[in-house]
Amino acid sequence: MGIDLRASILRGIYRLFPFDLRGDCILPASGGDIRVSCVINFYGRLDLLSGILHSLAVQTFPREAFEVLLVEDRGGTEAGRAMADEFADRLQVRYLPLDANFGKMGYSRNFGLARTRGDIVLFLDDDTVILQQDFLQKLVTRVDANPDVDAFVPRGFASFGLVQGRYAYHDEYFMTSRCMAYRREVLRQLGGFISDFVGQEDVEFVIRFTLAGRKVLRAPELAYYHPPLLVPNFRKPQAVGASFCGLRYRYSTLLWLMVIFNCARHAPLYLLPVRRCREMGRFGIGFLVGVLASLFNKKGFQYS
Repeated sequence: MGIDLRASILRGIYRLFPFDLRGDCILPASGGDIRVSCVINFYGRLDLLSGILHSLAVQTFPREAFEVLLVEDRGGTEAGRAMADEFADRLQVRYLPLDANFGKMGYSRNFGLARTRGDIVLFLDDDTVILQQDFLQKLVTRVDANPDVDAFVPRGFASFGLVQGRYAYHDEYFMTSRCMAYRREVLRQLGGFISDFVGQEDVEFVIRFTLAGRKVLRAPELAYYHPPLLVPNFRKPQAVGASFCGLRYRYSTLLWLMVIFNCARHAPLYLLPVRRCREMGRFGIGFLVGVLASLFNKKGFQYS
């Protein structure tokens, strides 16, 4: 089923059975001279984090016009704070140790988002790599040239340096927080993310973004690299499935069932010998188990 067709069906169901599209973040209007807020959520993996910080430190975009917010899970670490201090002379960087709800990416994203000041919010993963020194300048130029667009998707490529066998499956224009830019106003109106989500909180936000009829634009001149889809076990997809199961209290029943089916649809691919299929299938199976376990109130599928 094509993306446009899925979006049309989702919006059609929403018109029949509307519900509150707001997430859990209270985001004030922007103020000051900051154009871009870069939000990076992490815990440990400082060797990877240093890579994206170096990418941002060499940007040609004026340093005073963008900020970097580093949100570290589990209350933060001295090493994480030291990393932020290391780049303080090259970036407007703020280190934000997470205060609660450790391991819940929805809460962690909102924690950083609520403290941003820019009218453009760029979400980045700690293992994202940006090689273009004019990436931020190109982003701002694209945003200013398209005032009717709410979100901008850079083109993603697979970085397989850390992956055995040079496995390189990557959806080039997937709307994910590994590298995704939004206008602040759309994040404010939609209330950011749902705090209880363990993972795939960005995917859930895109569902509400789509239901609201918001407009997104692909930006092929903006390039980034990110490790390909890897699902080493069933634990995290089970936790993600449990998170999506909770949407039955927010979404209409028909829309919730469609979302669950869409997220689990790749489960049969696990039987195929192609690695891409097995990774996608493993996620689908774990996701479905997490949904069913949550529905029947079973324990043991928490992810940390």
